[in-house]
Amino acid sequence: MKVTLLGAGAWGTAMAAQAARHLPSADVCLWSRSPAQIAEIKKTGQNQAYLPGATLPTGLELEAHFEKAIARLSSDDLLVIATPMAGLSDTISQILELAKHPLHIVWLCKGLEPDTALLPHQVVERQDRLHHHGLVHSYGALSGPSFAKEVAQGMPCALTVASKSKTLCEIVQAAFHHGNMRIYASDDLIGVELGGAIKNVLAIAAGIGDGLDLGLNARAAVLTRGLAEMMRLVKAAGGKSETCMGLTGVGDLILTATGDLSRNRQVGLALAAGKSLQEILDNLGHVAEGVLCAAAVGNLAKRLGVEMPITASMGEVLAGKLTPLEAVTKLMGRDPKIET
Repeated sequence: MKVTLLGAGAWGTAMAAQAARHLPSADVCLWSRSPAQIAEIKKTGQNQAYLPGATLPTGLELEAHFEKAIARLSSDDLLVIATPMAGLSDTISQILELAKHPLHIVWLCKGLEPDTALLPHQVVERQDRLHHHGLVHSYGALSGPSFAKEVAQGMPCALTVASKSKTLCEIVQAAFHHGNMRIYASDDLIGVELGGAIKNVLAIAAGIGDGLDLGLNARAAVLTRGLAEMMRLVKAAGGKSETCMGLTGVGDLILTATGDLSRNRQVGLALAAGKSLQEILDNLGHVAEGVLCAAAVGNLAKRLGVEMPITASMGEVLAGKLTPLEAVTKLMGRDPKIET
């Protein structure tokens, strides 16, 4: 089988390396919109802009032409969208315009579309309706607790692929389940995608708590009550609340809220230090999806009538309506509740 990954950021590059360790390297293609980036990777053997120090497998195919990256795939191969959430809509639209036969498509992005509060699969379904040419593609999400740097180094990792298509799940497992990576399958696309979105917002909250030196007790409370918020929203949105107890829920939440490689955690720490959000984003150098989707998660919760006080407070902090300390005071001043 062949695999094409669209997007040569840290995560796309790391997953290309993972696939190329098992499949013949020439069967794995990493596409970048930047010819200069492709030239640099070919010259150095590394993606120095996003994964410095990680040497990529020899023979990994590199491509700067979008059409060629798509055309190399047959209906038995795998197409991986490794763009940020903001690029998903345009990327899938371009794919659907070029597709000559059914494709197996999986995305790595986590979050909600900011203006619509749509989950990734809903964005894909919308674009599929607009560009429908009679082809039936299979779709899914690949998510879970994973730092690109560690995956690129071949360190142990476990992810979940979610799709209504058993065939797609099996193809994703064939591409990536080897060496130190395990891929589990799920049919709960809503639960997997919402878990991946909400945990980023909660990681900002955890970072704020740590940055304000509120202690480990506070961090445990944020993660536990944040997980309860996640489960409520997943259930209300039509997913399975028990999915939140797996890799794409509590697993990814623990990693993103406590790991120092987490961009969302770094945002929280910097906010607690009094830095402006714009200054933080300018210095970050990478996308922090929790910043982009916090308001959308809050809007979805309101639409579904789900109470999410921690998530809502993070939305207010990111919008400049509350300081981090004011958000903590507001949360601690809430009336007593029964734990559910």
